[in-house]
Amino acid sequence: MPSSSSAAAESLFQHRSFVAFWLARTTSSFAFQMLSIAVGWQIYAVTGRALDLGLIGLAQFLPAVLLALPAGHIADQFDRRRVVLFGQITEWVAIMALAGLTLAHRTDEAVILGLIFIISVARTLEAPSLQSMLPALVPLSLLSRATAANGASMQTASMLGPALGGFLYVAGPGVVYLTTGALYLISVLMVSRLRYEKAPPPRAPATFATVFAGVKFIRNRPDVLGVISLDLFAVLLGGATALLPIFAKDILHTGPWGLGLLRGAPAVGGLLVGFWLSRRTLERNVGMIMFASVAGFGVATVAFALSTHLGLSLLALFLLGGFDMVSVVIRGSLVQLDTPDEMRGRVSAVNSIFIRFCTKSRWGVELPP
Repeated sequence: MPSSSSAAAESLFQHRSFVAFWLARTTSSFAFQMLSIAVGWQIYAVTGRALDLGLIGLAQFLPAVLLALPAGHIADQFDRRRVVLFGQITEWVAIMALAGLTLAHRTDEAVILGLIFIISVARTLEAPSLQSMLPALVPLSLLSRATAANGASMQTASMLGPALGGFLYVAGPGVVYLTTGALYLISVLMVSRLRYEKAPPPRAPATFATVFAGVKFIRNRPDVLGVISLDLFAVLLGGATALLPIFAKDILHTGPWGLGLLRGAPAVGGLLVGFWLSRRTLERNVGMIMFASVAGFGVATVAFALSTHLGLSLLALFLLGGFDMVSVVIRGSLVQLDTPDEMRGRVSAVNSIFIRFCTKSRWGVELPP
Protein backbone atom coordinates (compact mmCIF):
# COMPACT_ATOMS: atom_id res chain seq x y z
CA MET A 1 0.00 0.00 0.00
CA PRO A 2 1.22 3.53 -0.69
CA SER A 3 3.19 5.21 2.05
CA SER A 4 3.33 8.94 2.62
CA SER A 5 4.86 10.93 5.44
CA SER A 6 2.00 13.40 5.34
CA ALA A 7 -0.78 10.82 5.01
CA ALA A 8 -1.33 10.51 8.75
CA ALA A 9 -1.68 14.27 9.15
CA GLU A 10 -3.93 14.81 6.13
CA SER A 11 -7.64 14.68 6.82
CA LEU A 12 -10.02 12.75 4.63
CA PHE A 13 -12.56 15.50 5.12
CA GLN A 14 -10.33 18.03 3.37
CA HIS A 15 -11.51 16.40 0.15
CA ARG A 16 -14.99 17.72 -0.57
CA SER A 17 -15.84 15.02 -3.06
CA PHE A 18 -15.04 12.34 -0.49
CA VAL A 19 -17.28 14.11 2.04
CA ALA A 20 -20.13 14.08 -0.47
CA PHE A 21 -19.42 10.43 -1.29
CA TRP A 22 -19.31 9.46 2.40
CA LEU A 23 -22.58 11.26 3.12
CA ALA A 24 -24.19 9.56 0.13
CA ARG A 25 -23.04 6.11 1.30
CA THR A 26 -24.14 6.80 4.87
CA THR A 27 -27.63 8.08 4.03
CA SER A 28 -28.31 5.37 1.43
CA SER A 29 -27.07 2.66 3.83
CA PHE A 30 -29.37 3.90 6.58
CA ALA A 31 -32.21 4.07 4.09
CA PHE A 32 -31.64 0.52 2.90
CA GLN A 33 -31.58 -0.89 6.43
CA MET A 34 -34.78 0.95 7.33
CA LEU A 35 -36.41 -0.18 4.08
CA SER A 36 -35.54 -3.83 4.78
CA ILE A 37 -37.26 -3.72 8.17
CA ALA A 38 -40.39 -2.00 6.86
CA VAL A 39 -40.81 -4.27 3.84
CA GLY A 40 -40.40 -7.43 5.91
CA TRP A 41 -42.95 -6.36 8.51
CA GLN A 42 -45.40 -5.05 5.93
CA ILE A 43 -45.44 -8.06 3.65
CA TYR A 44 -45.82 -10.43 6.61
CA ALA A 45 -48.68 -8.29 7.92
CA VAL A 46 -50.35 -8.40 4.49
CA THR A 47 -50.00 -12.15 3.82
CA GLY A 48 -49.16 -13.77 7.17
CA ARG A 49 -46.93 -16.27 5.35
CA ALA A 50 -43.29 -16.80 6.29
CA LEU A 51 -42.64 -17.94 2.71
CA ASP A 52 -43.08 -14.38 1.49
CA LEU A 53 -40.16 -13.26 3.65
CA GLY A 54 -38.04 -15.74 1.70
CA LEU A 55 -39.39 -14.32 -1.56
CA ILE A 56 -38.08 -10.89 -0.51
CA GLY A 57 -34.63 -12.40 -0.10
CA LEU A 58 -34.94 -14.09 -3.48
CA ALA A 59 -35.96 -10.81 -5.12
CA GLN A 60 -32.78 -9.27 -3.71
CA PHE A 61 -30.45 -12.19 -4.39
CA LEU A 62 -31.27 -13.04 -8.01
CA PRO A 63 -30.36 -9.62 -9.52
CA ALA A 64 -27.21 -9.50 -7.38
CA VAL A 65 -25.94 -12.74 -8.91
CA LEU A 66 -27.30 -12.58 -12.46
CA LEU A 67 -26.51 -8.92 -13.16
CA ALA A 68 -23.23 -8.47 -11.25
CA LEU A 69 -20.88 -9.03 -14.22
CA PRO A 70 -22.90 -6.88 -16.68
CA ALA A 71 -23.05 -4.17 -14.01
CA GLY A 72 -19.25 -4.23 -13.72
CA HIS A 73 -18.97 -3.88 -17.48
CA ILE A 74 -21.33 -0.88 -17.40
CA ALA A 75 -19.17 0.72 -14.70
CA ASP A 76 -16.12 0.51 -16.98
CA GLN A 77 -17.96 1.72 -20.09
CA PHE A 78 -19.84 4.77 -18.81
CA ASP A 79 -19.42 7.66 -16.40
CA ARG A 80 -19.68 5.96 -13.01
CA ARG A 81 -21.22 8.97 -11.35
CA ARG A 82 -24.07 8.97 -13.86
CA VAL A 83 -24.59 5.22 -13.44
CA VAL A 84 -24.90 5.69 -9.66
CA LEU A 85 -27.28 8.60 -10.12
CA PHE A 86 -29.47 6.56 -12.47
CA GLY A 87 -29.56 3.67 -10.00
CA GLN A 88 -30.36 5.80 -6.97
CA ILE A 89 -33.01 7.84 -8.76
CA THR A 90 -34.66 4.58 -9.85
CA GLU A 91 -34.59 3.35 -6.25
CA TRP A 92 -36.03 6.64 -5.03
CA VAL A 93 -38.92 6.44 -7.52
CA ALA A 94 -39.69 2.84 -6.46
CA ILE A 95 -39.58 3.78 -2.76
CA MET A 96 -41.89 6.73 -3.28
CA ALA A 97 -44.25 4.42 -5.18
CA LEU A 98 -44.20 2.12 -2.14
CA ALA A 99 -44.95 5.10 0.09
CA GLY A 100 -47.80 6.37 -2.07
CA LEU A 101 -49.45 2.96 -2.51
CA THR A 102 -49.08 2.19 1.19
CA LEU A 103 -50.61 5.48 2.28
CA ALA A 104 -53.45 4.90 -0.21
CA HIS A 105 -53.94 1.32 1.16
CA ARG A 106 -53.44 -0.19 -2.29
CA THR A 107 -50.48 -2.49 -1.64
CA ASP A 108 -50.49 -6.27 -2.05
CA GLU A 109 -47.87 -9.02 -2.18
CA ALA A 110 -47.19 -8.74 -5.92
CA VAL A 111 -46.77 -4.95 -5.82
CA ILE A 112 -44.36 -5.04 -2.89
CA LEU A 113 -42.25 -7.84 -4.37
CA GLY A 114 -42.23 -6.17 -7.78
CA LEU A 115 -41.00 -2.85 -6.41
CA ILE A 116 -38.38 -4.60 -4.25
CA PHE A 117 -37.16 -6.42 -7.36
CA ILE A 118 -36.81 -3.09 -9.20
CA ILE A 119 -34.87 -1.64 -6.26
CA SER A 120 -32.61 -4.70 -6.18
CA VAL A 121 -31.88 -4.45 -9.91
CA ALA A 122 -31.01 -0.75 -9.58
CA ARG A 123 -28.77 -1.41 -6.55
CA THR A 124 -26.96 -4.21 -8.39
CA LEU A 125 -26.34 -2.02 -11.44
CA GLU A 126 -24.99 0.88 -9.37
CA ALA A 127 -22.86 -1.14 -6.93
CA PRO A 128 -19.68 -1.66 -9.04
CA SER A 129 -19.70 1.97 -10.14
CA LEU A 130 -20.12 3.15 -6.55
CA GLN A 131 -17.32 0.92 -5.28
CA SER A 132 -14.98 1.95 -8.13
CA MET A 133 -15.34 5.71 -7.65
CA LEU A 134 -13.39 6.00 -4.40
CA PRO A 135 -9.81 5.95 -5.85
CA ALA A 136 -10.72 8.93 -8.04
CA LEU A 137 -11.90 10.98 -5.04
CA VAL A 138 -8.90 10.75 -2.66
CA PRO A 139 -5.11 10.37 -3.03
CA LEU A 140 -3.93 6.75 -3.04
CA SER A 141 -2.14 7.38 0.28
CA LEU A 142 -5.56 7.90 1.90
CA LEU A 143 -7.39 5.04 0.18
CA SER A 144 -7.19 2.55 3.06
CA ARG A 145 -8.45 5.18 5.50
CA ALA A 146 -11.26 6.13 3.13
CA THR A 147 -12.21 2.44 2.85
CA ALA A 148 -12.27 2.17 6.65
CA ALA A 149 -14.42 5.29 6.97
CA ASN A 150 -16.93 3.82 4.51
CA GLY A 151 -16.91 0.54 6.39
CA ALA A 152 -17.55 2.33 9.68
CA SER A 153 -20.51 4.21 8.22
CA MET A 154 -22.09 0.99 6.94
CA GLN A 155 -21.55 -0.72 10.28
CA THR A 156 -23.26 2.23 11.98
CA ALA A 157 -26.15 1.92 9.54
CA SER A 158 -26.43 -1.84 10.17
CA MET A 159 -26.57 -1.15 13.94
CA LEU A 160 -28.91 1.83 14.08
CA GLY A 161 -30.85 1.62 10.80
CA PRO A 162 -33.08 -1.36 11.72
CA ALA A 163 -33.81 0.12 15.15
CA LEU A 164 -34.75 3.47 13.61
CA GLY A 165 -36.88 1.75 10.98
CA GLY A 166 -38.66 -0.29 13.64
CA PHE A 167 -39.28 2.80 15.76
CA LEU A 168 -40.77 4.73 12.83
CA TYR A 169 -42.85 1.71 11.78
CA VAL A 170 -44.98 2.33 14.87
CA ALA A 171 -46.41 5.29 12.92
CA GLY A 172 -46.95 3.05 9.89
CA PRO A 173 -44.88 1.68 6.98
CA GLY A 174 -45.71 4.74 4.89
CA VAL A 175 -43.78 6.94 7.33
CA VAL A 176 -40.75 4.65 7.02
CA TYR A 177 -40.91 4.79 3.24
CA LEU A 178 -41.20 8.58 3.21
CA THR A 179 -38.20 8.87 5.53
CA THR A 180 -36.26 6.38 3.40
CA GLY A 181 -37.14 8.37 0.29
CA ALA A 182 -35.86 11.56 1.92
CA LEU A 183 -32.55 9.86 2.77
CA TYR A 184 -32.19 8.56 -0.78
CA LEU A 185 -32.89 12.05 -2.11
CA ILE A 186 -30.03 13.40 0.03
CA SER A 187 -27.80 10.67 -1.39
CA VAL A 188 -28.76 11.63 -4.94
CA LEU A 189 -27.93 15.28 -4.25
CA MET A 190 -24.55 14.34 -2.74
CA VAL A 191 -23.62 12.10 -5.68
CA SER A 192 -24.54 14.89 -8.10
CA ARG A 193 -21.95 17.11 -6.34
CA LEU A 194 -19.06 14.67 -6.81
CA ARG A 195 -16.07 15.89 -8.80
CA TYR A 196 -13.24 13.54 -9.73
CA GLU A 197 -9.75 14.46 -8.57
CA LYS A 198 -8.41 12.22 -11.34
CA ALA A 199 -9.79 12.18 -14.86
CA PRO A 200 -11.23 8.80 -15.89
CA PRO A 201 -9.28 6.92 -18.58
CA PRO A 202 -10.67 6.29 -22.08
CA ARG A 203 -13.08 3.37 -22.23
CA ALA A 204 -12.32 0.21 -24.21
CA PRO A 205 -14.84 -1.00 -26.83
CA ALA A 206 -17.46 -3.36 -25.48
CA THR A 207 -17.15 -7.06 -26.45
CA PHE A 208 -18.42 -10.31 -24.98
CA ALA A 209 -14.94 -11.08 -23.64
CA THR A 210 -14.69 -7.79 -21.75
CA VAL A 211 -17.72 -8.71 -19.64
CA PHE A 212 -15.70 -11.55 -18.08
CA ALA A 213 -12.43 -9.63 -18.00
CA GLY A 214 -12.79 -9.04 -14.26
CA VAL A 215 -12.85 -12.79 -13.58
CA LYS A 216 -9.76 -13.28 -15.76
CA PHE A 217 -7.94 -10.39 -14.08
CA ILE A 218 -8.52 -11.77 -10.57
CA ARG A 219 -7.53 -15.28 -11.66
CA ASN A 220 -4.24 -13.96 -13.04
CA ARG A 221 -3.40 -11.91 -9.93
CA PRO A 222 -2.39 -14.28 -7.11
CA ASP A 223 -2.32 -11.47 -4.52
CA VAL A 224 -5.86 -10.29 -5.26
CA LEU A 225 -7.24 -13.81 -5.67
CA GLY A 226 -5.49 -14.92 -2.49
CA VAL A 227 -6.81 -12.17 -0.25
CA ILE A 228 -10.37 -12.54 -1.58
CA SER A 229 -10.31 -16.34 -1.30
CA LEU A 230 -8.79 -16.27 2.18
CA ASP A 231 -11.54 -14.01 3.47
CA LEU A 232 -14.26 -15.97 1.67
CA PHE A 233 -13.29 -19.40 3.01
CA ALA A 234 -12.72 -18.04 6.51
CA VAL A 235 -16.28 -16.74 6.78
CA LEU A 236 -17.92 -19.61 4.91
CA LEU A 237 -16.30 -22.14 7.26
CA GLY A 238 -16.73 -19.96 10.33
CA GLY A 239 -20.15 -18.37 9.80
CA ALA A 240 -21.50 -19.31 13.24
CA THR A 241 -23.24 -15.97 13.57
CA ALA A 242 -25.89 -17.14 11.08
CA LEU A 243 -27.10 -19.45 13.89
CA LEU A 244 -27.48 -16.71 16.49
CA PRO A 245 -31.17 -17.39 17.27
CA ILE A 246 -30.33 -21.03 18.13
CA PHE A 247 -27.35 -20.02 20.28
CA ALA A 248 -29.40 -17.36 22.06
CA LYS A 249 -32.33 -19.63 22.93
CA ASP A 250 -30.87 -23.12 23.38
CA ILE A 251 -27.28 -22.53 24.53
CA LEU A 252 -27.16 -19.13 26.22
CA HIS A 253 -30.77 -19.36 27.47
CA THR A 254 -31.55 -15.72 26.79
CA GLY A 255 -34.51 -13.96 25.21
CA PRO A 256 -35.00 -11.54 22.32
CA TRP A 257 -33.08 -8.82 24.19
CA GLY A 258 -30.06 -11.14 24.35
CA LEU A 259 -30.38 -11.95 20.66
CA GLY A 260 -30.36 -8.23 19.92
CA LEU A 261 -27.16 -7.79 21.90
CA LEU A 262 -25.57 -10.73 20.11
CA ARG A 263 -26.50 -9.34 16.70
CA GLY A 264 -25.16 -5.91 17.59
CA ALA A 265 -21.83 -7.04 19.10
CA PRO A 266 -19.98 -7.73 15.80
CA ALA A 267 -21.17 -4.41 14.38
CA VAL A 268 -19.90 -2.55 17.46
CA GLY A 269 -16.48 -4.20 17.15
CA GLY A 270 -16.32 -3.47 13.42
CA LEU A 271 -17.46 0.10 13.94
CA LEU A 272 -14.77 0.91 16.53
CA VAL A 273 -12.00 -0.70 14.49
CA GLY A 274 -13.28 1.04 11.36
CA PHE A 275 -13.10 4.45 13.02
CA TRP A 276 -9.59 3.65 14.28
CA LEU A 277 -8.40 2.57 10.82
CA SER A 278 -9.99 5.65 9.22
CA ARG A 279 -7.45 7.77 11.14
CA ARG A 280 -4.41 5.56 10.48
CA THR A 281 -2.77 4.13 7.38
CA LEU A 282 -1.66 0.51 7.24
CA GLU A 283 1.79 0.74 5.65
CA ARG A 284 3.91 -2.19 6.88
CA ASN A 285 3.42 -5.95 7.19
CA VAL A 286 0.00 -5.70 5.61
CA GLY A 287 0.07 -9.37 4.57
CA MET A 288 0.84 -10.53 8.10
CA ILE A 289 -1.87 -8.23 9.48
CA MET A 290 -4.34 -9.80 7.05
CA PHE A 291 -3.37 -13.33 8.11
CA ALA A 292 -3.49 -12.35 11.79
CA SER A 293 -6.95 -10.80 11.42
CA VAL A 294 -8.31 -13.90 9.65
CA ALA A 295 -6.75 -16.10 12.35
CA GLY A 296 -8.26 -13.85 15.02
CA PHE A 297 -11.62 -14.15 13.29
CA GLY A 298 -11.32 -17.94 13.47
CA VAL A 299 -10.29 -17.97 17.14
CA ALA A 300 -13.14 -15.62 18.06
CA THR A 301 -15.58 -17.85 16.16
CA VAL A 302 -14.39 -20.95 18.02
CA ALA A 303 -14.61 -19.09 21.35
CA PHE A 304 -18.18 -18.07 20.54
CA ALA A 305 -19.08 -21.63 19.51
CA LEU A 306 -17.76 -23.07 22.80
CA SER A 307 -19.12 -20.35 25.10
CA THR A 308 -22.09 -21.01 27.35
CA HIS A 309 -22.05 -17.56 29.00
CA LEU A 310 -23.65 -14.50 27.43
CA GLY A 311 -20.83 -12.13 28.47
CA LEU A 312 -18.10 -14.29 26.93
CA SER A 313 -20.18 -14.76 23.77
CA LEU A 314 -20.62 -10.99 23.42
CA LEU A 315 -16.87 -10.47 23.83
CA ALA A 316 -16.11 -13.13 21.21
CA LEU A 317 -18.54 -11.55 18.73
CA PHE A 318 -17.16 -8.08 19.46
CA LEU A 319 -13.62 -9.29 18.65
CA LEU A 320 -14.92 -11.19 15.61
CA GLY A 321 -16.39 -7.99 14.19
CA GLY A 322 -13.16 -6.06 14.82
CA PHE A 323 -10.96 -8.66 13.12
CA ASP A 324 -13.42 -8.85 10.26
CA MET A 325 -13.23 -5.09 9.68
CA VAL A 326 -9.42 -5.26 9.39
CA SER A 327 -9.64 -7.90 6.66
CA VAL A 328 -12.42 -5.99 4.88
CA VAL A 329 -10.33 -2.79 4.78
CA ILE A 330 -7.21 -4.59 3.56
CA ARG A 331 -9.11 -6.54 0.92
CA GLY A 332 -10.96 -3.46 -0.32
CA SER A 333 -7.82 -1.34 -0.47
CA LEU A 334 -5.75 -4.04 -2.20
CA VAL A 335 -8.39 -4.68 -4.83
CA GLN A 336 -8.65 -0.96 -5.59
CA LEU A 337 -4.90 -0.30 -5.59
CA ASP A 338 -3.88 -3.32 -7.69
CA THR A 339 -6.61 -2.86 -10.29
CA PRO A 340 -6.24 -0.43 -13.25
CA ASP A 341 -8.99 2.17 -13.24
CA GLU A 342 -10.40 0.94 -16.55
CA MET A 343 -10.91 -2.49 -14.92
CA ARG A 344 -12.17 -1.48 -11.48
CA GLY A 345 -15.86 -1.81 -12.27
CA ARG A 346 -15.59 -5.40 -13.53
CA VAL A 347 -13.22 -6.45 -10.73
CA SER A 348 -15.48 -4.77 -8.14
CA ALA A 349 -18.42 -6.69 -9.60
CA VAL A 350 -16.65 -10.03 -9.06
CA ASN A 351 -15.60 -8.90 -5.59
CA SER A 352 -19.18 -7.91 -4.80
CA ILE A 353 -20.33 -11.49 -5.45
CA PHE A 354 -17.80 -12.66 -2.86
CA ILE A 355 -18.95 -9.90 -0.48
CA ARG A 356 -22.62 -10.86 -0.77
CA PHE A 357 -21.91 -14.50 0.02
CA CYS A 358 -19.65 -13.38 2.88
CA THR A 359 -22.20 -11.01 4.41
CA LYS A 360 -24.92 -13.66 4.18
CA SER A 361 -22.62 -16.07 6.02
CA ARG A 362 -21.47 -13.49 8.59
CA TRP A 363 -24.65 -11.75 9.55
CA GLY A 364 -27.55 -13.60 7.91
CA VAL A 365 -28.62 -10.30 6.34
CA GLU A 366 -27.69 -8.36 3.23
CA LEU A 367 -25.53 -5.29 3.73
CA PRO A 368 -25.51 -2.30 1.39
CA PRO A 369 -23.01 -2.40 -1.47
